[in-house]
Amino acid sequence: MHAFKLIRALILAGAVPVCLAPLGIAGAPPVPEQQNQDEELQMGQEVFNELKAKGEIIESSPLYDQLTPVADAITRAAQPRYNHPFKFYLVHESQPNAFATPGGNVYVVDSLLYFVKNTEQLAGTLCHEVSHTIHRDTVTLMEKQRKLEKREVGAAVLLGPTRAHILAIALIGKLHSLSYSRDVESRADVTGSDVCAATGYNPWGLVWLFTDFKNANIGQVPQLLSDHPNDQNRVEALEQHFRNNPAVFGKFSSDPKSAKPFSVPKNAPEVFLH
Repeated sequence: MHAFKLIRALILAGAVPVCLAPLGIAGAPPVPEQQNQDEELQMGQEVFNELKAKGEIIESSPLYDQLTPVADAITRAAQPRYNHPFKFYLVHESQPNAFATPGGNVYVVDSLLYFVKNTEQLAGTLCHEVSHTIHRDTVTLMEKQRKLEKREVGAAVLLGPTRAHILAIALIGKLHSLSYSRDVESRADVTGSDVCAATGYNPWGLVWLFTDFKNANIGQVPQLLSDHPNDQNRVEALEQHFRNNPAVFGKFSSDPKSAKPFSVPKNAPEVFLH
């Protein structure tokens, strides 16, 4: 939903008290690290509330039986790198996707579990998303893109939001079209490969996923990597990282035939969170 429309809807619904308060955006002094962390939790919670209100979050499904072991292993490896607990949620949408929000929440679209061919591809995707959180990439992107129109700023002043609220409004409008630079994506690939190696999942899974994208129907390419599905530079950066760290990556096979097949029950039932 467009940011202004969302703000207007909240006002009309009486969901947010109307009060005057400064925006505290442009020209504001540096935000202390602890406040940054608190803002990340606020942003993550607002996105969670929006997805819940739209009826997209899956509360229970047999799909969790396949997702949870992978997510748990990634959490154990990645948690020391981030100050808030990682939590994984299934959501229902048409296009295979996964996205992470500030505060530690990682959302996995159910159709992604039908798209990946092996466990390593799923693990690589999740490690990639977790790495965006570790690097605070979403917060940085929202800070760069929060150029609110005058009418939106006026509504925001009436709402008296925190900086985190404004960033969350911007993020909600871009959840399905987050566009990181190639360098940011590549950095998440590299950190994600480190996390995967720490879990014992083969870091080559993300490379295999890139390769599969070359032959995939464009409508089936997950949004998380669809901006650069054939970007050989990212693959080469991963391969160079593997070569530079043989003690970490030397034990993993580059042959996709060595991967563990991944499958989930077709048309698995889903109960949504309300």
